[in-house]
Amino acid sequence: MRIGVLASGSGSNLQALLDRFNLGADPAARVVLVIGSRPGIRSLERAAAATVRAEVLPSALDPAGQVAEEDEPFLRRCLAETEVELVVLAGYLRLVPAAVVREYWGRMINIHPALLPSFGGQGMYGRRVHEAVLARGCKVTGVTIHFVSEEYDRGPVVAQWPVPVLEEDDASSLAGRVLEVEHRLLPAVVSAIARRRVALAPDGRVRWTGSLFRTERFAAVPGEGWTIEPE
Repeated sequence: MRIGVLASGSGSNLQALLDRFNLGADPAARVVLVIGSRPGIRSLERAAAATVRAEVLPSALDPAGQVAEEDEPFLRRCLAETEVELVVLAGYLRLVPAAVVREYWGRMINIHPALLPSFGGQGMYGRRVHEAVLARGCKVTGVTIHFVSEEYDRGPVVAQWPVPVLEEDDASSLAGRVLEVEHRLLPAVVSAIARRRVALAPDGRVRWTGSLFRTERFAAVPGEGWTIEPE
């Protein structure tokens, strides 16, 4: 399956995809396109290092999060030219134009560093999410992967996994443990979609027909929370 990645920052989740599919041994998918929301970001450097086509949105980032008119034809052209079959939003901070969402409905996913529907929506990304989780006094947070709809973080959930909030956590330590799960969960979900183990049904619900993890499992470690280890 041909993957297009939309990114806005350092691209560590993009690198997790590249490591598994372009540089690793999983033949289920391949990243063929990276589109950055602005020039100079690390995501574009990662794409270049992996010899993946890299593009930059033509519009400047709108502080209000509005969609620029020129983004729609640009995105549609780049995705079509590279024959992208699945679009992955990996730390992408812009709202995708509605026409693009409709065209790739059921073929566009996003990763979010919390258990949606909690701590989602416009402006809730990165450190802000973890600070909000700590401020609320939550004992558990996690990672959500969902199909993209026309609203921020509101599409059907594909997969989630919890991450404990420890007493000594600050936003940085919590973000680090959440990110570890992101790097494992996102490639696993992409592989599952590519292998037709999961899809968005006509009724709008996510249907799984196979397991998410075939060679590894999540396990609870006393005093440390959740980890991922071989079966």
